Amino acid sequence: MAPVSDDLLRHLYKEARAERWSVPLVAFRDALHASLESSRRDAHDEKYLRGLHLQDLALACACAAGHDAAWEHFIREVRPVLNRAADAIDPSGGARELADSIYADLYGTEERDGQRRSLFRYFHGRSSLATWLRAVLAQRHVDFIRAHRRFDDMPAEDPPDPSPAVAAPNPDRARLVERFHRALEAVVAALVARDRLRLALYYGQDLTLAEIGRITGEHEATVSRQLARTRREVRAAVRDRLRADAGLEDDEIEECFQYAVEDPGAMDLGDILSKNSAADRSKSEL
Repeated sequence: MAPVSDDLLRHLYKEARAERWSVPLVAFRDALHASLESSRRDAHDEKYLRGLHLQDLALACACAAGHDAAWEHFIREVRPVLNRAADAIDPSGGARELADSIYADLYGTEERDGQRRSLFRYFHGRSSLATWLRAVLAQRHVDFIRAHRRFDDMPAEDPPDPSPAVAAPNPDRARLVERFHRALEAVVAALVARDRLRLALYYGQDLTLAEIGRITGEHEATVSRQLARTRREVRAAVRDRLRADAGLEDDEIEECFQYAVEDPGAMDLGDILSKNSAADRSKSEL
């Protein structure tokens, strides 16, 4: 692809006000080229380039690079849009975790070749940043529903049974729940105090990321990123314990996690998290 002309690049850079976020001219040029490539345009399509949401594109470049002022602006001006979209999808708050996972991915929890890879690399400025975030959240919500759908629709040729269907209880359920609970309790107890504290504040006390940050002395983005990391590590560690210590097969492990989704209260997660939360919080305030 031929590069965007220098004159046009400087004009677009100025229009985007990219200098306020200290975005290097070359980084902004690369973002424009990525947008052109994603839409199969060439660098001579000036009308396309001028029609982009340039200020949002510059903000995304700065956030992807970890610019503190850009992140503060994003948190203040754009993050509430994502939270409102999550509440609109699920007023009970069930979509907030999806929103938090997007926020962590925007910061960049994955590294490749020593470079943090941010979800912002998929934003190309064709829509506003707020509109793009709502679309990402909506797609993840759909993916989540599909991933957790347990039954397919009944075939059309099979008439529905008018009598109420009651699934036979799994005789091993109590055993699997008990082993899952023990594994989860051991994994949570083995966490470093700060990781355990974040989980307790977020899941046990329903504090916001900002409120947790004020307690732990961390940036809100750091809290979100660390929560996402801890969730992944806890899940992996529970799997390993169930496999190595309890001797469960993969299908039994999946049943354990399914029972946790169906009835989280049976796992006493709140009780597990609260056991050491008071001590952990005291340590964080020292």
